[in-house]
Amino acid sequence: MNTAEEIAYNFFLSLLAIIIIFLNIALLLSCRKNPSPETEPELEDSSPAAAKARAYQLSDIDAATDGFNPLRIIGQGSSGTVYAAVFPGDDDLVAVKRIHPSLVLLNAGGFEFSSVIKTLSSAHHPNIAPVLGFSQAPGERIVVMEFIGIQNLNHLLHESPDGASLLDWRRRLTIAAGVARGIEYLHERMSAPGGTIHGCVKPSKVLIDERFRAKVCDYGIRFNGRRRGIVGYVDAEYWNRGASKESDVYGFGVVLLELLTGRKSEEGLLVKWAVPLLKEMRFGEVLDPRLVAPSDMKMIVRLGKVASACVGNCRMSRPTMVQVAAILNCLELDHDRFGFD
Repeated sequence: MNTAEEIAYNFFLSLLAIIIIFLNIALLLSCRKNPSPETEPELEDSSPAAAKARAYQLSDIDAATDGFNPLRIIGQGSSGTVYAAVFPGDDDLVAVKRIHPSLVLLNAGGFEFSSVIKTLSSAHHPNIAPVLGFSQAPGERIVVMEFIGIQNLNHLLHESPDGASLLDWRRRLTIAAGVARGIEYLHERMSAPGGTIHGCVKPSKVLIDERFRAKVCDYGIRFNGRRRGIVGYVDAEYWNRGASKESDVYGFGVVLLELLTGRKSEEGLLVKWAVPLLKEMRFGEVLDPRLVAPSDMKMIVRLGKVASACVGNCRMSRPTMVQVAAILNCLELDHDRFGFD
């Protein structure tokens, strides 16, 4: 990119950020006139006193998972394996995530696991998967979470043969708005100083319940020396400066692009392919070909602009999750008026 192109591109990013700020203000004013109880999250106290994390003995975890029986595995990722579990005397299913031993050893002493989990367990929001407890022993770090289901956004978008038809444009907007609200809650309403950074926002970290409501999981626990599963969902600054709220915004922008295009991120190639097309308004080449494009493209255009702003090259130029959530909340409220279905 030559100097003139670089100046023009930076000018475009700055202009886009200003437009989003003004759009955010306008939409906030509009939403205040038409409040919706369905999209207003029900919040509870997230102070340290509200933390509910229970410390489990490793023997209890072993019994609940039938000795970490492979038949109980409901998810596997770069940071660990998730099992469906039932504790003796309790009929409720829970999800047990066993952190990979290599990460446990690499990060021994890197952070106080029990303290972090106790803080995370104070989270209470409709779009956050609750943390219930933990277990730790030499070489073992385990997180106990509420069982949401076995579906996640990555599976529905990219692996399930029926996923695309189940995720119509209306549901994709609802999921995007839910994820935005969940991350906004972590950033701005958690009890940890400065809020809680998710660390790596991506489709596999978005659980989908039976009502197609999004619940963000695996938040707040980060491991040093980990690259697998992160590349493509964090910004360039991440590798030198670490995770931040801005890198979470970037990851959310990638999730938006995957919802719009139906394509996987593939280590950053999605951003490089999609953003130039969005800037040129070539939506016919961008949208998921498995779905019929809506008759009114206004919602799609706005989602594309938000995604482009979220994955902007400079952290300072990106909107905050407060701004993003406000815009998507209002788009969700106005979907019928804009003919999004």
